[in-house]
Amino acid sequence: MTADPRLPEGYAISTDPARTDAATVHRWLSTDAYWALGRARETQDKAIAGSLNFGVYDTVTGAQVAYARVVTDRATFAWLCDVYVDPAVRGKGLGTALVTAVRDEVRGYGVRRVLLATHDAHDVYAPIGFRPLKRPDQWMALIFEQA
Repeated sequence: MTADPRLPEGYAISTDPARTDAATVHRWLSTDAYWALGRARETQDKAIAGSLNFGVYDTVTGAQVAYARVVTDRATFAWLCDVYVDPAVRGKGLGTALVTAVRDEVRGYGVRRVLLATHDAHDVYAPIGFRPLKRPDQWMALIFEQA
């Protein structure tokens, strides 16, 4: 658990994988996140197991109230994904604090870049340092269509 002055009082961020409430994370993402609607629990559990997970927790109840995961080699590259804040606690700065904690953690690995994709949260990420790609024409994706 880390104390973080950017967090409102009563919340803490942890990267302890044992604290991740996989059932809650799956419910949030598979039912309310446009990028993960319908995601199978098995798929989400594999994603959690293969990632660096960040949670924001209510320090009184212990309940998880936000989540983010990072896919990284911990040396050169990181991909930030599945950032989600429970609607009941949105507007308190938890998302910004969470992504700032992610940024600070992966910076310590020496990675050169952290990528993310967002449809509607540019205002959350830009103040933390995320910018559009300078040369998006140099990036490509291999996409496997899901059945």
